[in-house]
Amino acid sequence: MKVTPRENLLSLYRREGYAYAPAEIMLCPAQLRRFTQETGRPERKLAEHFSFPFRNVQDLRQTCVDTNAFLRYFPGGLKQGARVSGWGVAHEPGSTEHFTHMRHPLAGDITMDDLLAYPFPKLNHENAEEQKQQAKNIKQAGFAAYGHMSCTVWETSWYMRGMEELMMDMLDYDERAEYILDYVTDMSVERARSYARAGVDVLLLGDDVGMQCATMMSGELYRAWLKPRLSNVIRAAREIKPDILVQYHSCGYVRPLIDDLIEVGIDILNPVQPECMDFAEIHAKYGGRLSFNGTLGTQTAMPFGSPDDVYQKVHKNLDIAGSKGGLFACPTHVVEPEVPWENIMAYFEACREYK
Repeated sequence: MKVTPRENLLSLYRREGYAYAPAEIMLCPAQLRRFTQETGRPERKLAEHFSFPFRNVQDLRQTCVDTNAFLRYFPGGLKQGARVSGWGVAHEPGSTEHFTHMRHPLAGDITMDDLLAYPFPKLNHENAEEQKQQAKNIKQAGFAAYGHMSCTVWETSWYMRGMEELMMDMLDYDERAEYILDYVTDMSVERARSYARAGVDVLLLGDDVGMQCATMMSGELYRAWLKPRLSNVIRAAREIKPDILVQYHSCGYVRPLIDDLIEVGIDILNPVQPECMDFAEIHAKYGGRLSFNGTLGTQTAMPFGSPDDVYQKVHKNLDIAGSKGGLFACPTHVVEPEVPWENIMAYFEACREYK
């Protein structure tokens, strides 16, 4: 009996065997335009064209905040073309492709009164029923239902305050850090509960806590400030849907924190950058307790390797994971403009032909 993409993916992630290697990819705007040129299909058809085994369920909507309310937090003004997020974070046009220059509305010498007066967003839950119907429709169509919650705690918080200043607040055990991180965590708890009630199969969380060769902060600082809050988010989802799979994203080197991530309930680690960690070593130590997503380098193989290099690396990593599964092999991050289209096609061919 032929398995559905959903059944195949969930079995792979639970390390119970799989019928074929699934595939997915994230393309930058330039590569999305290339996709349309090469295939004749609109960008919104990417997942359909390449047979992704999942579809995304919409997030809870935030109450509409007039972004003009945040302008006073940028007294020097913003560049023309800047956009302001619902959290008040400004993104000014950058100098490189789709990257932006981030401006932090809560940077500087803020007080607790300033924080209490800040127009933080709220969730309105108006589309909670839509989430349920969407998840139901996705699963009935044979796909896994995904709930995306990247920038779960740490990144959303430092985007507002600024990374260095929030780290200094954390080191000083400053009440401003506690207030910001708690507010963001409470929002994430609400979102996680709503996704769980909707019945999503996989909850995707994430905060970049790794750099190329080291973690961004000490284990002690991570365990004091971020680990308990991530645990709260996962616990909130599992209290409603105990079998929900949790994927956690962090770029870079995170090996010293993997045991902590497993302890709070992570099932799948993404992206295991080969430029930062060796997948064979990580799998040898954690493969019995953890599954993986990624492992195909977007700093190395995808932009600079040959199509055969890409093909062979996919097969090598799937061989490491073995017949039980536990690896959804895919590029570790967004595929940038310098990646040849031939390498993208080699990736999909490698997954399709893996036995």
